[in-house]
Amino acid sequence: MEEKQQKNNQEQELDLNQLMKIRREKLEELQKQGKNPFEITKFNRKNTAGEIKANYEEYEQKDVTVAGRIIAKRIMGKASFCTILDSDEKIQSYVSINDLGEESYKQFKTYDIGDIIGITGFVFKTKTEEISIHAKEITLLTKSLRPLPEKFHGLKDPDLRYRQRYTDLIVNPEVKKTFEIRSKIIKEMRAFLDNKGYIEVETPILNTIAGGANAKPFITHHNSLDIQMYLRIAPELYLKRLIVGGFDKVYEIGRLFRNEGMDLKHNPEFTTMELYSAYEDYNDMMNITEEMISTIAKNILGTTKITYQDIEIDLAPSWKRMTMIDSIKEVTGIDFNQINTDEEAIKIAKQKGVEVEDIKKNRGNIINIFFEEFVEETLVQPTFICDYPVEVSPLTKRKPSDPRLTERFELFIGGREYGNAYSELNDPIDQYDRFKKQVEAREAGDEEANMMDEDFVNSLEIGMPPTGGLGMGIDRLVMLLTNSASIRDVLLFPTMKPLG
Repeated sequence: MEEKQQKNNQEQELDLNQLMKIRREKLEELQKQGKNPFEITKFNRKNTAGEIKANYEEYEQKDVTVAGRIIAKRIMGKASFCTILDSDEKIQSYVSINDLGEESYKQFKTYDIGDIIGITGFVFKTKTEEISIHAKEITLLTKSLRPLPEKFHGLKDPDLRYRQRYTDLIVNPEVKKTFEIRSKIIKEMRAFLDNKGYIEVETPILNTIAGGANAKPFITHHNSLDIQMYLRIAPELYLKRLIVGGFDKVYEIGRLFRNEGMDLKHNPEFTTMELYSAYEDYNDMMNITEEMISTIAKNILGTTKITYQDIEIDLAPSWKRMTMIDSIKEVTGIDFNQINTDEEAIKIAKQKGVEVEDIKKNRGNIINIFFEEFVEETLVQPTFICDYPVEVSPLTKRKPSDPRLTERFELFIGGREYGNAYSELNDPIDQYDRFKKQVEAREAGDEEANMMDEDFVNSLEIGMPPTGGLGMGIDRLVMLLTNSASIRDVLLFPTMKPLG
């Protein structure tokens, strides 16, 4: 069986090489005739297939000029049909020797699937009522030297699709639709925040300290300064400096980089939105999160009721809100409000068969581990999980009623986390002590622990007002609203291991 497959692959490779050889010979012939398509610098395209089809009555019998890639061809002696695909739509063209002349028609017949052409002609409907262009003139704009996969019958292998996204976009139209929706989601998000009085800013991607999240950074070296630097894992500490500096509402949409595992939900580089608002807390962040996501869904999809991977989800407000400890109790029956020491927490973890690393053997980390182990995947409808342990929330303000907890929430939909928000810690003394504990954890082997950022502590000593902050993964939101199973389906160029 393996030998047969290997033989088929070899035959396909031979066929591909032969087809590419023929296409290069065609190009050489055109060059000899002084008709090199790669010397063309501009084409005056005046119309798109989409606008012509949408407004046929306006264009009927009128001249148009379109351009696109040939995706189908039917040669029938002295008259032929071809179909081109532009960025908008596909449209058929009727091509005859009487309109083009013998030499141009002969040239047209040599064009291949994948070639990019310009067509000038008038719009009409065929006997089958298909809107088409009756060609008067055709110009070869680009010669395709490599055939499209499977002669345009489809590109199904996911690995090849991700590696050759340019081909994927041509042969799988639904893929392009996903990225058009992605663009609209980001546009809607910006409009929503701008209308709320937020100012969009930019902060450094190259950092001297990897801070703002618990994550393993990518490390690089700055030759001129001769220092080690990090690709940012979060913009948080810079954005909060701006709150100190007098901006009341700021946000940033941009790339983050984390040197961690890859799966259906994670890519080493990804896009997030972070916002900060002075004089607000995590309750306000819940309100804006709920309103923003439901508004984006309504504006783009026309509804807040969606289906994600066969699960019906309603994004309409108001979303469920519950504490992390209550959510664990609801699922497991264990009440961590009755477990007050590290020893008690370690004991219950052993009883439940929950493995805990030595550096995380404390009540706060164990609460978080129990949540991830037993609760997270059960949260199907939009749910805010609130009041995280201080051990896993080094940048968050403590909860006045229980200083072991913080005013933090994460948003879960369909068993996945979509947002993380705090009442931001603005006590410089507490922040410095928490950074020290993070440094100790880092020295003990936790590569994801925060580093000490003395300049950020200095900014808090200047004084930061009570502030609410929110971080949201845009890639996951796009996955949700486009019903995409993998993060790679919503990244134009996901990270891939090189071949060979």
